[in-house]
Amino acid sequence: MLNNFYIEDHIKEALKEDIGFGDITTENITDGHELLSASLNTRADGILCGAEVFKTVFKILSPDIDVHFYFKDGDKIKKGDKLADIKGSAKYILMGERVALNYIQRMSGIATETAKYQAAIGDLPVKVVDTRKTTPNFRAFEKYSVKTGGGALHRFNLSDCAMIKDNHIKFAGSITNAVLKLRTNISHAHKIEVECDTLDQVKEAVEVGADIIMLDNMTCDMMKEACKIINKSAIVEASGNVTLDSIRSIAECGVDIISSSAIVAKAPTLDLGLDM
Repeated sequence: MLNNFYIEDHIKEALKEDIGFGDITTENITDGHELLSASLNTRADGILCGAEVFKTVFKILSPDIDVHFYFKDGDKIKKGDKLADIKGSAKYILMGERVALNYIQRMSGIATETAKYQAAIGDLPVKVVDTRKTTPNFRAFEKYSVKTGGGALHRFNLSDCAMIKDNHIKFAGSITNAVLKLRTNISHAHKIEVECDTLDQVKEAVEVGADIIMLDNMTCDMMKEACKIINKSAIVEASGNVTLDSIRSIAECGVDIISSSAIVAKAPTLDLGLDM
């Protein structure tokens, strides 16, 4: 999902932003030849994500830096675990430390939060998925992190799937008009999803043959009734105000997918540190 060329291009831009015209601190206290050993340690329990990204930061700065991980992406890690050893040029380890940590802490935080939400669903055949409420230009990393944490992925961008939301319905005049226009103009390879706020909208979406029906901000009683109306004729997605406390109850309503922005937008970074 995260191709090497994409990772490298993204990291180069991040390093340009952070280093600027030079690291005036590091470059004036090292002569460029000293060697340094460091370890990446976790100060909290969680799910590791972003090991290859972390490695790539240092590979770009100096191919002579060796990074050896003792865990892989998706592994559970516990407070106090040593995740990796880093050896090589003191200059470039110090220069790349912050950028490397920013990636792996953010990605591990999202993977950890996603795992909590998926675990709260339990043994029900329902997947928690992300939304488009992501950090600009960081979406690929965030989606990879969701998948690493055991979640599933919603559309990657606006070209992946046609999603008819409330403003589209208002513009088109009705759900039916919007779906029929889309079926006339889009590729057969694209699915059509309709966001519904009421049971009447659900009935209309079923009648016009929507592929996916999103139940937006509905109560559990409404969602159960909606699932009866849909009767397996479309994929059912629940969305809106999903929390760790409520996700199990939502899953029990009979939906297939639960989308939540919280697993990305509200995920705290995982506390990791590079200790020299």
